[in-house]
Amino acid sequence: MIAFAAPAFAASFAESVGKFATDDFSDTEEAIGEVASSGNPLAYPIISALQDERLMFDADTKKVYIKQTDGKAIDAATGAAVDAIPDSASAVNLNNRLRRAVDAAIGGLTLMSPDASARLSAAQSVFKSHDESMLPTVEAALAKETNRSIKQALSEGRAAILLFKSDASETDKLGAVATIKARGDQDALALLTEISGGDQPASVTKAASGAIASIQSSLAMWSGVQNAWYGLSLGSVLLLAAIGLAITFGVMGVINMAHGEMVMLGAYTTFVVQEVIRTRYPALFDYSLFIAVPLAFLVAGAIGILIERTVIRFLYGRPLETLLATWGLSLILQQAVRTAFGPTNREVGNPSWMSGAFDLGQITITYNRLWILCFTLAVFAILLAMLRYTALGLEMRAVTQNRRMAASMGIATSRVDALTFGLGSGIAGIAGVALSQIDNVSPNLGQSYIIDSFMVVVFGGVGNLWGTLVGAFTLGIANKFLEPVAGAVLGKIAILVLIILFIQKRPRGLFALKGRAVEA
Repeated sequence: MIAFAAPAFAASFAESVGKFATDDFSDTEEAIGEVASSGNPLAYPIISALQDERLMFDADTKKVYIKQTDGKAIDAATGAAVDAIPDSASAVNLNNRLRRAVDAAIGGLTLMSPDASARLSAAQSVFKSHDESMLPTVEAALAKETNRSIKQALSEGRAAILLFKSDASETDKLGAVATIKARGDQDALALLTEISGGDQPASVTKAASGAIASIQSSLAMWSGVQNAWYGLSLGSVLLLAAIGLAITFGVMGVINMAHGEMVMLGAYTTFVVQEVIRTRYPALFDYSLFIAVPLAFLVAGAIGILIERTVIRFLYGRPLETLLATWGLSLILQQAVRTAFGPTNREVGNPSWMSGAFDLGQITITYNRLWILCFTLAVFAILLAMLRYTALGLEMRAVTQNRRMAASMGIATSRVDALTFGLGSGIAGIAGVALSQIDNVSPNLGQSYIIDSFMVVVFGGVGNLWGTLVGAFTLGIANKFLEPVAGAVLGKIAILVLIILFIQKRPRGLFALKGRAVEA
């Protein structure tokens, strides 16, 4: 139970509290402002109870009571405990205007909280409500505040109040416009737009119009930056899905329509790992992806080698038959997963370090997309190092450039083909681990990326990893800039048409491998 000592100014405070008992909206609004600015320790409990419809009044005795969350009650004016609230008492009524005043009062009362996050939230609430009654509290909080970000938020809240305060000086209003212009976000734009057509001095209206134009220009630039980030994010997903395809397509010349199912298998491996961890080792959930990545690589890679040894090896040099065979394999794998896990989406959770987002300027960056971008670039760097500095990488490059010459030099091309197909499939598997964090894990997961993956490989240059990198990010960014203009479907069609036109001019893509013509 809350108990408070009666302050020296109890009489005036009691009068303010008594206004809640008149059941008049105007009196209630006055009472909210007076109680919130009183400095009385009962102010927050009263306003909080009003917000939660726990502030009761008795019209006969003009007494106001706070019904506490534990069921007990206190006198709102004195804080003294009461045995019971009279049966005739009813809750203080609110309308939409009063609810806004209550929200603003709660924000103002929280400005003095020892919790920095609570003070910041309260300062932001004051900016949105710009309630004039909060100005003394905001100025008092601003004088005491030492945290830089909170002080900035308080300054912006004070500026918002002054902007709408009828008796504020022209100088104060101009300063407020400058402060809000510096904030530069959508909320600032809305606030300045609201006053630009109002009854303001000519200089303030002119300053507000200039600030609106400046903010609109800045927001347009940040919108472009946001689209570029979305494009990089999409490009990293495309690169991760296509990088394994670039290897198998470049070295073996196989059009693998089952590549998307390798991605799907990686996603389902992640699901299985998380299910085991949830049921048996819940403390390890944040490490689930570190466990899933190597397992997904092994599972998808082993199935890839099995497919190459049992099907693909008999179809080299017959691209149409290879395409049809791998398409059939993709259907078999999809049905196998449906049988084992069901046709519905499966839940794969985000570890804590991949959850949430942060603001950079006027754009929002989610941690899962950022980590996937970093993971993709790491996989790309490791793959490049493997191709350049390992024996398998040397053999793969030799087979890519001239298969016959490589065979005549003693390289077992059939072994290289099997390991290459397994490597490409394994990378697709770890792509599935990443995609499970941003997409639905279902039997159709791989089908969403297979066509885009082929476009990336063909556009960048078959068998060239740097071409795949540039192609993935180029297509991702172009797609995100076209979507707002043409829509998602027409944007993809436009991208496809542009790639077709580009391939007419450069049939080998952006970065064609040299030396392959020897085989022609």
